[in-house]
Amino acid sequence: MRREGGVTLIEMLIVITIISLMVGITFPAVTSGVDSLRLVSAADSTATFLNSAMNRADRRQRVMEITLSKPENTVTARSSEAGYERTLTMPAGVKITAVKPDVPHIYLYPGGAIPRLYVELTNSRGAKKTVSVDPITGAPEIQTPGEEEK
Repeated sequence: MRREGGVTLIEMLIVITIISLMVGITFPAVTSGVDSLRLVSAADSTATFLNSAMNRADRRQRVMEITLSKPENTVTARSSEAGYERTLTMPAGVKITAVKPDVPHIYLYPGGAIPRLYVELTNSRGAKKTVSVDPITGAPEIQTPGEEEK
Protein backbone atom coordinates (compact mmCIF):
# COMPACT_ATOMS: atom_id res chain seq x y z
CA MET A 1 0.00 0.00 0.00
CA ARG A 2 1.29 3.41 -0.97
CA ARG A 3 1.03 6.30 1.48
CA GLU A 4 0.78 9.81 0.05
CA GLY A 5 2.92 12.59 1.54
CA GLY A 6 1.26 15.53 3.21
CA VAL A 7 0.24 17.10 6.48
CA THR A 8 -2.66 15.85 8.53
CA LEU A 9 -5.28 18.15 9.96
CA ILE A 10 -4.09 17.43 13.52
CA GLU A 11 -0.52 18.41 12.66
CA MET A 12 -1.72 21.62 11.06
CA LEU A 13 -3.82 22.53 14.13
CA ILE A 14 -0.86 21.90 16.45
CA VAL A 15 1.38 24.21 14.40
CA ILE A 16 -1.29 26.95 14.30
CA THR A 17 -1.77 26.64 18.09
CA ILE A 18 1.97 27.00 18.73
CA ILE A 19 2.19 30.05 16.45
CA SER A 20 -0.84 31.63 18.16
CA LEU A 21 0.73 31.13 21.58
CA MET A 22 3.99 32.72 20.44
CA VAL A 23 2.16 35.74 19.01
CA GLY A 24 0.06 36.09 22.17
CA ILE A 25 3.15 36.08 24.35
CA THR A 26 5.22 38.54 22.28
CA PHE A 27 2.47 41.03 21.31
CA PRO A 28 2.42 42.97 24.64
CA ALA A 29 6.21 43.35 24.53
CA VAL A 30 6.09 44.67 20.97
CA THR A 31 3.34 47.22 21.71
CA SER A 32 5.20 48.36 24.83
CA GLY A 33 8.29 48.93 22.69
CA VAL A 34 6.30 50.96 20.16
CA ASP A 35 4.84 53.14 22.94
CA SER A 36 8.34 53.75 24.33
CA LEU A 37 9.65 54.68 20.88
CA ARG A 38 6.80 57.15 20.39
CA LEU A 39 7.57 58.78 23.75
CA VAL A 40 11.29 59.07 23.00
CA SER A 41 10.53 60.43 19.54
CA ALA A 42 8.07 63.00 20.94
CA ALA A 43 10.62 64.15 23.56
CA ASP A 44 13.34 64.49 20.90
CA SER A 45 10.99 66.38 18.59
CA THR A 46 9.94 68.75 21.39
CA ALA A 47 13.55 69.49 22.35
CA THR A 48 14.47 70.10 18.70
CA PHE A 49 11.39 72.29 18.19
CA LEU A 50 12.20 74.47 21.22
CA ASN A 51 15.85 74.71 20.19
CA SER A 52 14.91 75.82 16.67
CA ALA A 53 12.58 78.50 18.08
CA MET A 54 15.37 79.84 20.31
CA ASN A 55 17.81 79.83 17.41
CA ARG A 56 15.32 81.60 15.14
CA ALA A 57 14.80 84.36 17.71
CA ASP A 58 18.54 85.04 17.81
CA ARG A 59 19.25 84.51 14.11
CA ARG A 60 16.37 86.60 12.75
CA GLN A 61 16.34 89.10 15.62
CA ARG A 62 12.60 88.58 16.03
CA VAL A 63 10.49 87.86 19.09
CA MET A 64 9.24 84.25 19.14
CA GLU A 65 6.09 83.17 20.96
CA ILE A 66 5.89 79.59 22.24
CA THR A 67 2.49 78.14 23.14
CA LEU A 68 2.36 74.80 24.97
CA SER A 69 -1.22 73.53 24.86
CA LYS A 70 -2.16 70.54 27.02
CA PRO A 71 -5.77 70.31 25.74
CA GLU A 72 -4.69 70.40 22.08
CA ASN A 73 -1.55 68.35 22.77
CA THR A 74 0.56 70.72 20.66
CA VAL A 75 3.54 73.04 20.81
CA THR A 76 3.30 76.11 18.58
CA ALA A 77 5.95 78.67 17.66
CA ARG A 78 5.00 82.03 16.14
CA SER A 79 7.22 84.84 15.06
CA SER A 80 6.65 88.55 14.72
CA GLU A 81 7.42 87.92 11.03
CA ALA A 82 4.28 87.76 8.96
CA GLY A 83 3.20 84.22 8.17
CA TYR A 84 5.65 82.30 10.35
CA GLU A 85 3.88 79.72 12.49
CA ARG A 86 4.98 76.15 13.18
CA THR A 87 3.05 73.55 15.16
CA LEU A 88 4.31 70.29 16.62
CA THR A 89 1.55 67.78 17.38
CA MET A 90 2.34 64.93 19.74
CA PRO A 91 2.05 61.44 18.26
CA ALA A 92 -0.84 59.12 19.10
CA GLY A 93 -0.56 57.79 22.65
CA VAL A 94 1.66 60.64 23.91
CA LYS A 95 0.17 63.49 25.96
CA ILE A 96 1.55 66.74 27.35
CA THR A 97 0.74 66.28 31.04
CA ALA A 98 2.55 69.20 32.68
CA VAL A 99 3.92 72.57 31.61
CA LYS A 100 5.89 74.98 33.78
CA PRO A 101 5.60 77.91 33.95
CA ASP A 102 1.85 77.54 33.72
CA VAL A 103 1.30 80.54 31.46
CA PRO A 104 -0.45 80.52 28.08
CA HIS A 105 2.49 81.95 26.11
CA ILE A 106 6.26 82.14 26.54
CA TYR A 107 8.18 84.83 24.69
CA LEU A 108 11.74 84.43 23.46
CA TYR A 109 13.53 87.74 22.89
CA PRO A 110 16.59 88.05 20.66
CA GLY A 111 19.67 88.20 22.86
CA GLY A 112 17.47 87.94 25.94
CA ALA A 113 17.55 85.44 28.77
CA ILE A 114 15.91 82.11 28.04
CA PRO A 115 13.10 81.42 30.51
CA ARG A 116 13.14 78.19 32.50
CA LEU A 117 10.80 75.85 30.69
CA TYR A 118 9.57 72.38 31.64
CA VAL A 119 7.34 70.04 29.59
CA GLU A 120 6.31 66.60 30.85
CA LEU A 121 5.25 64.01 28.27
CA THR A 122 3.47 60.78 29.22
CA ASN A 123 2.61 57.80 27.03
CA SER A 124 -0.44 55.55 27.30
CA ARG A 125 1.44 53.13 29.59
CA GLY A 126 2.34 55.86 32.08
CA ALA A 127 6.03 56.22 31.18
CA LYS A 128 7.26 59.82 31.37
CA LYS A 129 9.93 62.01 29.80
CA THR A 130 10.62 65.64 30.65
CA VAL A 131 11.99 68.26 28.31
CA SER A 132 13.44 71.25 30.12
CA VAL A 133 15.33 74.31 28.97
CA ASP A 134 18.21 75.41 31.15
CA PRO A 135 18.08 79.22 31.44
CA ILE A 136 21.86 79.48 31.83
CA THR A 137 22.94 77.44 28.81
CA GLY A 138 19.72 77.75 26.80
CA ALA A 139 19.99 74.09 25.85
CA PRO A 140 17.00 71.75 25.99
CA GLU A 141 17.54 68.59 28.02
CA ILE A 142 15.55 65.36 28.01
CA GLN A 143 15.27 63.42 31.25
CA THR A 144 13.40 60.42 32.53
CA PRO A 145 11.87 61.12 35.97
CA GLY A 146 13.47 58.97 38.64
CA GLU A 147 16.61 58.44 36.60
CA GLU A 148 19.68 59.88 38.30
CA GLU A 149 22.01 62.10 36.31
CA LYS A 150 25.30 60.43 35.57
